[in-house]
Amino acid sequence: MIVFVSVFIILLIVGAPISIAIGAGAVCGCFALDYPLMVVGQKMTTGVDSFLLIAVPLFILAGNLMNEGKITEKIFGFAKNLVGWIPGGLGHANIVASIIFAGMSGSAAADAGGLGTIEMKAMRDDGYDDEFSASVTAASSVIGPIFPPSIPLIIYGSVASVSVAKLFMGGVIPGLLMGAALMALVLIFALKRGYKRTAFSVIALWKSFKESILSLITPLIILAGFTTGWFTPTEASCIAVVYSLVISVIVYKSMGWEEFKKCLKDSAITSANTLFIIGTSTLFTYIMVKEGISGQIADFILGISSNPYVILLVINIILLILGMFMEPGAILTLMLPVLLPIVTSLGIDLVHFGVVMVLNLMIGQVTPPFGVCLFVIADLAKLKLEVLYKGILPFLLPLLVTLGICTYVPQIVTWLPNMLIK
Repeated sequence: MIVFVSVFIILLIVGAPISIAIGAGAVCGCFALDYPLMVVGQKMTTGVDSFLLIAVPLFILAGNLMNEGKITEKIFGFAKNLVGWIPGGLGHANIVASIIFAGMSGSAAADAGGLGTIEMKAMRDDGYDDEFSASVTAASSVIGPIFPPSIPLIIYGSVASVSVAKLFMGGVIPGLLMGAALMALVLIFALKRGYKRTAFSVIALWKSFKESILSLITPLIILAGFTTGWFTPTEASCIAVVYSLVISVIVYKSMGWEEFKKCLKDSAITSANTLFIIGTSTLFTYIMVKEGISGQIADFILGISSNPYVILLVINIILLILGMFMEPGAILTLMLPVLLPIVTSLGIDLVHFGVVMVLNLMIGQVTPPFGVCLFVIADLAKLKLEVLYKGILPFLLPLLVTLGICTYVPQIVTWLPNMLIK
């Protein structure tokens, strides 16, 4: 067991990719514990052998197609005309655009990489300081994996055997709540610093709405399909890809063959990395369970208190810390075998817990000093990390408040799926 854990920790410390650290630690553990070598291949294959997980690369591809097809520009233009008249207009447009795009890609990285570039350039050109622009962009990208469709929620549903359709619907209100909380903070900053706004124009709003209507209805199509039972999450990902391709190539004519090939290549690389993490994490988890480590961790957490509210607080803290260092997919695969027996024994709804868990991990992605999204945004904005660390801190408050509300008022998550999906 010492070899198993030591290899994993050492590789993390030296900066090895999380998938390599997990995989190498698990393989060394198999050798040290005299497990049959065939276990390595079997467990890694089992981890990704799921019809549901086909949705992961397809939603990633859909997000990349929308970025390359310039659909994100039309979304941001509509958001600017919709809320740009509020003080701090482009900050609000940043958040609204992220909510809309979240309903298409389900990925924080796709949001940051696609919309982020457009949003920060527009805010910089309009006189917003880089620290504020980058911080708003980083904070709003967190909405992507909460609002449906969501790649982390697909992974959670696959591992925990929970309805992904219910998880998706459960993320709607928390996603909107996050957006509203962030917009309230932007308004406070705008009034304090005197950020300007754009004049409201019904004509401009209508024009941008007509130009982006085909993009805007994508989330509605996906949500309607779940609630009516027309298609599964995997089928929804296929529809998202085809729809994105049609409006990019045929309607908007903004994508050529070279851009399409680039989308395929980027999506393949991202998907391979995500699924490899899931596969190696499955092997790692198998060893943890076999050796009793998962049970020991669960006993330790339950030994702290028998109060569900206290246990949820402890779990939130653990997940927030882990989210700062590791990929959400790896944490979900590694920690769910530990946490599911705990929350089940406490009578906590698994749809509620799934949304809360993913929200935790996403906040960790923008928490200094190691939040992964901060590195992405800093690179896009050509901004020093120290500056972004300072700027993002106020934006963690509305995110943490939203997390607290969703944790202790489960109806925020469960009301919509229970009402719409029987």
